[in-house]
Amino acid sequence: MLSAGLPQGTVPKLERPGPLRERVYEALLELITTRALRPGQHLVESELAGHLGVSRQPVREALQRLNTEGWVDLRPAQGAFVHEPTEDEADQLLSVRTLLEAEAARLAAAHSGRPGIEALEELCSQGERAVAADDVDLAVATNAAFHAKVMELAGNVVLSELAGQVGRRVRWYYTPVARQRGTQSWIEHRELIAAIASRDEQRATEIMRAHTEHTRQTYHRRDQG
Repeated sequence: MLSAGLPQGTVPKLERPGPLRERVYEALLELITTRALRPGQHLVESELAGHLGVSRQPVREALQRLNTEGWVDLRPAQGAFVHEPTEDEADQLLSVRTLLEAEAARLAAAHSGRPGIEALEELCSQGERAVAADDVDLAVATNAAFHAKVMELAGNVVLSELAGQVGRRVRWYYTPVARQRGTQSWIEHRELIAAIASRDEQRATEIMRAHTEHTRQTYHRRDQG
């Protein structure tokens, strides 16, 4: 049941201004990517509508869109369920992420100035504090912000657009392994910052490739031990 699957206060009521169907879609997608709604969970329109403070129609439209995009599975005579990603799906997505982010790291090393480096350092400090506090949600959000900043510093609009298309799915796959990656992930981030700051394009590329590969491998090992 949805009511048993969401902590109290997880879902705020939606404010009315703006396209309601879009706001409902964004709210549900955020709940899925943060795993407040877990893979395989049954999604009941009436319960979702009640949590969001809307009618069932925009919820139904959002679920149909999420089904088209692969976030939700609509099963005849059963209803809607959060999609359960296969190992192959995760592997393909995370492999593409490695290609995009390795190139972003190279370009960031070629173009970044001191303000960009300082922004990365601040995000890294925030991530380290989140890990120390065992705040997984904040660690995941800060990790996403760190990688988005590297992509921004790369200065390639097409690359950024492609990364944006996979960014939310990367966060979806990263969430269940964030605690396992923990401190080591931010050590790797510090190494990346050093390579970018020294304008070492090859080193930045190698570090980012290894960093994203570690996440891919950890995801596949997530249920072991």
